[in-house]
Amino acid sequence: MSHAKTNQKDYTASFELVTGKEPNDTKENPQDNPTNRQTDEENNEEKLPYPKSVFFIVSNEFCERFSYYGMRTILVLYLTNILLYSEADAKIVYHAFTVLVYFFPILGAILSDSFLGKFNTIFYVSMVYATGSILLALASAEPIGLPQAGFSIFGLVLIAFGTGGIKPCVSAFGGDQFVLPQQELQLSRFFSLFYFAINAGSLISTFLTPILRNNVHCFDQESCFPLAFAVPGALMIISIVIFGLGKPLYKIKKPEGNLIVQVTKCISHAISQKCKSSEKKEHWLDHAEPRFGAKMVNDIKATLKVLIIYIPLPIFWALYDQQGSGWTFQAVRMDGNIGFYTILPDQMQVINPLLILAFIPLFSYVVYPVFAKCNFLKTPLQRMACGGFLAAVAFCVSALISIALEATYPVVPSSGNIQVRVYNPSSGNLTFESSELGISGSLPQYGYYVNRDISFSGNNSVQFTFNEEETSFLLEDGKAFGFYLSDTGVSYYADDVEKSEDGYPKIRTLSYSSTANITYSSGDESLSVENGDDSLKSLSSPGSYSIEGFEGTTTFKLGGTYTVMINHATANFETVTVTEPNSVHMLWLLPQYIIITAAEIMFSITGLEFSYSQAPVSMKSLMTACFLLTTAFGNLIIVIIESAKIFDKQSNDFFLYTGLMVVDILLFTFLAMRYTYVIPEDTETEELNREDAETKKLSNGIENPSFTSVDNSTAKE
Repeated sequence: MSHAKTNQKDYTASFELVTGKEPNDTKENPQDNPTNRQTDEENNEEKLPYPKSVFFIVSNEFCERFSYYGMRTILVLYLTNILLYSEADAKIVYHAFTVLVYFFPILGAILSDSFLGKFNTIFYVSMVYATGSILLALASAEPIGLPQAGFSIFGLVLIAFGTGGIKPCVSAFGGDQFVLPQQELQLSRFFSLFYFAINAGSLISTFLTPILRNNVHCFDQESCFPLAFAVPGALMIISIVIFGLGKPLYKIKKPEGNLIVQVTKCISHAISQKCKSSEKKEHWLDHAEPRFGAKMVNDIKATLKVLIIYIPLPIFWALYDQQGSGWTFQAVRMDGNIGFYTILPDQMQVINPLLILAFIPLFSYVVYPVFAKCNFLKTPLQRMACGGFLAAVAFCVSALISIALEATYPVVPSSGNIQVRVYNPSSGNLTFESSELGISGSLPQYGYYVNRDISFSGNNSVQFTFNEEETSFLLEDGKAFGFYLSDTGVSYYADDVEKSEDGYPKIRTLSYSSTANITYSSGDESLSVENGDDSLKSLSSPGSYSIEGFEGTTTFKLGGTYTVMINHATANFETVTVTEPNSVHMLWLLPQYIIITAAEIMFSITGLEFSYSQAPVSMKSLMTACFLLTTAFGNLIIVIIESAKIFDKQSNDFFLYTGLMVVDILLFTFLAMRYTYVIPEDTETEELNREDAETKKLSNGIENPSFTSVDNSTAKE
């Protein structure tokens, strides 16, 4: 999905940050009667009304997630189609943006907890967010005249700061609206509603913004990125208004200091004292105990043991987050026609959020219980290892799909050779010859000649003879050229035989009459070509097109490049396929999406739940920040690999990521097998309750919090 996965984690994380417990778990004495406990909870709910303020928070989150995912869904195509980045450079920009999105939560948490508080942080940072969205929409509108590349990148930085800055605050601010422990059940329902809003915003925007981009035409363009960016920007402004309207109802807590800052100070002090002092301690962190206390030091020790397991996590995100970049570029070169509808390349990203909603209950109530009966995947670390392996499988499948796609790519001219195509839209024959290039032929009306491999070096003038008339043209190696006869003589142009960057058909019109206008139409889609214009045009919709004033239709398919020869005197036309259309169907991407979503369930969601169960209660917010940082580092890995430009073929890139994931999961398995489950000793009562809850889990065969089964009596340190 999108990273609605992170927000599923936020649901569990935020509940524990507010309550110190897992959702639907209570800290009542385990010997209390469950019926009595339920009655007490119901009575508490009757005394305390459900806080109306949370509906403003949920509505705000829906609009913000709509804005973020709507913008991100079309981002790589904007970078390639409008800013004209190469695919590799577009991936670098896309994932550098994602690095910032998952780095800025650290700053947001510090800003919120140490200075502004949650409400002010969300409100002011959201303004920065909305400014970035508006700037991106304005920069994408070429007639406005802003430097597109510079202002677009600046807008993305503001958006990254905005969405990253409010990420650690919104769900926790919602939790602040409840009175605990009286409203624990209401709090749990809030996080369910919160998670639904996240996924609803993601689903709708992921489906809608590609339609706005593709089906609307503005500023004489065949697409409308300004509108596709403006709608998410408008939703971000609405989210600020909704959030501000709820202020009279909010419970606003003052900043109490940031744990991340305290932990950093403690670790820095311990290192400093260790370097200064010759006194030996059992653990290097013990040097900080006189200043920060035994509890803080012991909690950090326990947290660092969990963070060791985090070392391999970034590689998983390096694979997972390519759904919005590498896999979208795959879809661009595939056929999305399913008869009644044509799937847009960037719309394939909607598959993940749809699957995640289906897979969460499927794995919880079917997959895990079935495997548990077979004594398999009973522990979180086992599930994470399996999830990492599935991610490698997904990219292996993706690499195989890329190999099939590469077999359909056109032959493009390379250094030391050229390609020549000759067309005859006239009513008579056309003879041509070039002794320098070693080509000749005779073409009837609508005849077509192509030679894709002619040896040629440099940038030189070449002599041609067309219908016994000599002329010369300037040619350059590494390019393709087209020649055609019109009523004004022989014309030529530099040809483009590559598949289109956005996957849509491209057509070139060669009319024998240099004074006639041409109009293509298909339903609501139309394209006008001015007289004598032989430039390549893009269509925003594949399908069957008619030409005004001519009988018959011609079909343009996704990924194809076509030349249409027209002769008004004979009222006829002929279509030549220069580049074959996409032939591999887009639905072949479904297996890799299904596998990567299963990997997400097992690796991502399980991973955060494991981390929270292992971290001391005082360190759970730090664990949230560290988990988000692994996503940032994963995207940084993509930036490094793409910047190195190791391979030319996408299939080789995907095989590289597959290999990295296999090695990474072997490292993870090694670390996991050495891990021993730790129960944080906050208070004696809390420890007993935790042991009781863990015993119940073990007896039911649900999960064991270590990679291999261990006896609960020896699982503590």
